[in-house]
Amino acid sequence: AVVSTQSGHYGRDLGQNFSKMFNIQFEDPDSSSGEKLFAHQNSWGLSTRSIGVVVMVHGDDKGLVLPPRVAMYQAVIVPCGVSDANKEQLNTYCTELRKTLHKAGIRTHADLRENYNSGWKFNHWELKGVPLRIEIGPRDIKNNQVVVVRRDTGVKATLQNENLEEQLKTLLDTVHQDMYNRALVERDANMAVTTVWEDFCQLLDQRKIIQAPYCGAIECEEIIKKDSARTEAVDDKAPAMGAKSLCIPFDQPADATTETCICPKCDKKAISYTLFGRSY
Repeated sequence: AVVSTQSGHYGRDLGQNFSKMFNIQFEDPDSSSGEKLFAHQNSWGLSTRSIGVVVMVHGDDKGLVLPPRVAMYQAVIVPCGVSDANKEQLNTYCTELRKTLHKAGIRTHADLRENYNSGWKFNHWELKGVPLRIEIGPRDIKNNQVVVVRRDTGVKATLQNENLEEQLKTLLDTVHQDMYNRALVERDANMAVTTVWEDFCQLLDQRKIIQAPYCGAIECEEIIKKDSARTEAVDDKAPAMGAKSLCIPFDQPADATTETCICPKCDKKAISYTLFGRSY
């Protein structure tokens, strides 16, 4: 598995670069002469790369798999076993159920298109990653029930209509937590910790992301990037670029200040464990 970290939520220290470029100044409150200073700025944002992360982390061969809390539609209703005799009854039933679920706070769509069969609709909404598919046929109406299929696992369950809104809310929470847990397990399986440069390079070639002690010096990162790059291609499809720092994890694996910087040409004490990875 290839693990990639992306700058989804980011914060950057812009220093005085842009304030000098656009002449953004303020009067120094500590100066009696009204001396002006250039502002120090930072930038915070939620990048569209976050969408790419959702696609990469959760998607499968059938298409998107969206977490319920960010999905445009959390559930899609598909009538099944439609005939000329029952079409009006099924469509009315599905429409009323959509209104009920929408009123309960569940973002729901009823696919009542007549030019596609139910199988085609199943595939269509799986491709779009809708978390839950609700199937309703004549027998389900008779038995006062619905069939619900999870997009993330494909597990199918029959739910009674009594208290259906709460059952679906609970199921959506379960889907969300299960997806998070699977992603966390995958991340942890592909993240390593080391204080040894040779191991750092080997782990990088194994496509791991690595927490290593780092002194924070820019020149050290440049050396790490240069010396960890592949000089000979082992695999034409494998990335060969050197490692770069990705972030400083809030949860540190150990006390970094007792270790030396991972840079092979640095003998300074580290200030933190920093997450490194190879660009793709």
